[in-house]
Amino acid sequence: MKLGYVIIYVPDVAASLTFYETAFGLERRFLHESGSYGDLATGETTLAFASHALASSTFPEGHVQASGSSRPLGMEIALVSPDVRTAHAKALAAGAVELVKPAEKPWGQVVSYVRCPAGTLIELCSPMEG
Repeated sequence: MKLGYVIIYVPDVAASLTFYETAFGLERRFLHESGSYGDLATGETTLAFASHALASSTFPEGHVQASGSSRPLGMEIALVSPDVRTAHAKALAAGAVELVKPAEKPWGQVVSYVRCPAGTLIELCSPMEG
């Protein structure tokens, strides 16, 4: 078994794709004509977005919407960059909310946290050495 997709449920799929393109330079791979699903070219594991309406049709009992929470959900996606400080600033300029400024960890990795306009918690981190 391997991880194939990470799908984030969002209020507006096209807007989320545009944010990730602008903030992080990721490339849009697909947006369904309905606007209810889209994904980005992110390497071996696909980062995808689906609408809350699509989630509601799949989970009739409901789901927790990150965009509706004042606090981040108990999960994150991590994007690796050789220049976390620049990536962090670019994310803020694109509309992300700063949660934790870039800082070097005791093990040498630079890490920061932002929250995207749709509410998803994003860790920006430098590659792990060794």
